[in-house]
Parts: sequence; structure tokens; C-alpha cells
Amino acid sequence: MAKPAPRRKSVQVNVGGILVGGGAPIVVQSMTNTDTADIEATVKQIAQLHRAGSELVRITVDKDEAAAAVPHIVEKLAARNIDVPIIGDFHYIGHKLLTDHPACAAALAKYRINPGNVGFKAKRDTQFSTLIELAIKHEKTVRIGVNWGSLDQELLTKLMDKNTERSAPYSAAHVMREAIIQSALLSALRAEEIGLARDKIILSTKVSDVQNLIKVYQDLGERSDYALHLGLTEAGMGSKGIVASSAAMGILLQQGIGDTIRISLTPEPDGDRTLEVKVGQELLQTMGFRQFVPVVAACPGCGRTTSSTFQVLAKEIEEHLSSSMPVWKDTYPGVENLSVAVMGCIVNGPGESKHADIGISLPGTGETPAAPVFVEGKKVATLRGADVADQFKAMVADYIEKRFGA
Repeated sequence: MAKPAPRRKSVQVNVGGILVGGGAPIVVQSMTNTDTADIEATVKQIAQLHRAGSELVRITVDKDEAAAAVPHIVEKLAARNIDVPIIGDFHYIGHKLLTDHPACAAALAKYRINPGNVGFKAKRDTQFSTLIELAIKHEKTVRIGVNWGSLDQELLTKLMDKNTERSAPYSAAHVMREAIIQSALLSALRAEEIGLARDKIILSTKVSDVQNLIKVYQDLGERSDYALHLGLTEAGMGSKGIVASSAAMGILLQQGIGDTIRISLTPEPDGDRTLEVKVGQELLQTMGFRQFVPVVAACPGCGRTTSSTFQVLAKEIEEHLSSSMPVWKDTYPGVENLSVAVMGCIVNGPGESKHADIGISLPGTGETPAAPVFVEGKKVATLRGADVADQFKAMVADYIEKRFGA
């Protein structure tokens, strides 16, 4: 696989033991949607997200009950040997919650604050300063996260008025992006003036439009060396959210922009919250930035593959590899680099199978009922019978043990 573009140089930040920026691997993070005050439900979801591969997990801290619950959540995670840094998401009254609940301030690994709603008018600087001073006191990282849905209207109005005085005014979208960037950079500068170190600051500038997201991060990346968190806010549900997030972040990542990412998917009612983690991992893996799970190549099917055998086998193999990874990553170091091919007919089957570490070419419609298996490019067996799938899965397990086992 060709190597991706060089990464943008950025200051490295340590978030509860997870390195972000400065050349460290791009980090996948997620956020709970439970009521943080419900300790058991929040712990359960954090555990699910972490097991799925989330390396940082953000939780909402919006009221006294939520702030009081935070240290208990962290304690319960530690009791279950779940070592994942927890980020507190603060809006409007973060300064008060962190002041009134010092145990919460100490337990969190990072604070996320929004300069657009940290305080208004005369209170803005005071309340922002309080948040930064608390981060310094507790030695915590801060993500200054600007969102165009809650942008500092005073700053935006000022830039819009200034734009009207130009002989050739910029577009409203251009001024909006500039306001987002200035909000982030001016807030970061103020945080440093108060005493927060540069290696304690992460910036994000989120919008929900793909083209504007690309442009705002390109400009921000050129104008600063802070570590950057990428995310398309309010990306949407299902394939729409996945495609939009992947399109925007894929372009930015290819240009070397982005140190940590979140895929902000709207889950189906009672849906799987971990999907956003899986999509984030798949995006990074597909682009060659990181390897999380073994790759399963499978053909899309056509008139030559009227049997669903290869589809069923590909699904079983992929699910088996994915579900086994939490254990395998300790038992079989390097197993995430495994590649498996499950092909459906003679056209591309043998060739694709030879390119994989281990692959099988199942018989297509009208072909001889035999399935050759290739290991590291060489044919090692031909499987026959109704239990071909079980035979191949056993061969995959044997290959993993021989190659990655102690």
C-alpha cells in the first residue's frame, strides 16, 4: 500500500496517557449519549465504546448531578480495568461545575469548552479564565472547540461589519469561517496568556457542511501548530453521516491535517453507539494511517456468484476477526496486520487470494465444487464438501496461531 501524505507538524499533547499530535498515531474518540448522572448506564456505554476501540471518550457534564457522578464513573471503570481517558464536555456553566465539584475536575483527563457559550458579554473573559485556571491547577488538557452552531455572535458581527467596508467584500461563508478560526486562535492565545501550556491545548472548528469543513481546517492548519481534533458536526444518520464524514475528513487526513477524529453519527433509535467508532477506525485503516483489525477482501458478487456461500463466509470471517480482536491484540501481537480474502468465483478469486495472507476462492455458478486455499501466495489445499466454511475458518485460526502466536 502506498504511504499517505506527510502529517502536518503539531504540538504533541498528552491526554491521560494517550498522545495526540506531534507525529503520534491519529486517535479515534467518541462520546456517550447517556445521562451522565446515571452512573451505571454511562459506565456501561463507555465500556462498550472502549471495547469497540475508542481511545478517548467524552461525556456530558451539564449539571451538578452529572459533575458529582464523574469521579464515581472513573472509579467504576478502573475497577473493571477499563483504562480510557474521560473528557468532560462543558457548556454555559462549566466554570461553576468544575469549581463546585473539585473531584470531577480532578477525575477528568481533559475539558472541552466552547468559546461561543463559555460566557456572555462582561462575564465571558472571567468565566473563560476560571476554566483555564482550573485546568492549570489540575494539570488537565483543554480542547477549545468552536462550533458554527454556537459561534461567538459578537465576533461574527464585528467581522461582518468590517467586511461590508471592503471594496470587494468576501462571501458570507468566508467571513463565517474566519470568525470560527479567530474564535479558536484568540481563545488559545488567551489561554496561554493565563498560563496554560501549548502542549495542553487542542483545537477544533466544527461545521456540518463538507466543503466549509475542509476549508476551515485547511486555513486553521496553516495558521497554527496546535493539535487538531477533526469532526463533521451533526453529520447525520446512517449512510449519509458516514459518507459525509468520510468525504470531509478523508480529504483533510490525506493532506496531513488532523490528530484525533470523531465520527458524529446520529444513531438509530436504540441503535449501536459503537458504529461511530468502527467507522472512524475503518476510515483511518482504509487510508493507511493505522491498522486496527485484519482486512477481509471479498468480491461484490455478480451473475457468476448466484450462491450466497461466499457472502455468508465473508461475513462470518469478518465478524469473528472483529469480535476476537480485544483478546487477540494481547495474545497475538501484530494480528491486526493480517489480510484474508474470501472470493466468489474463478475470475478474480485465485489472484485476489494469492495477494492475501490467507485466502479462499469459492466455486462460482457452474464451476467445479472445489475451493482452493492460498497461504502467502501459494496454494496449500483444496476444500470440498458442505462444511467448506468451517474448514476454512479452522485454517485461518491455525494460520494465526502459527504466525502470531508465541
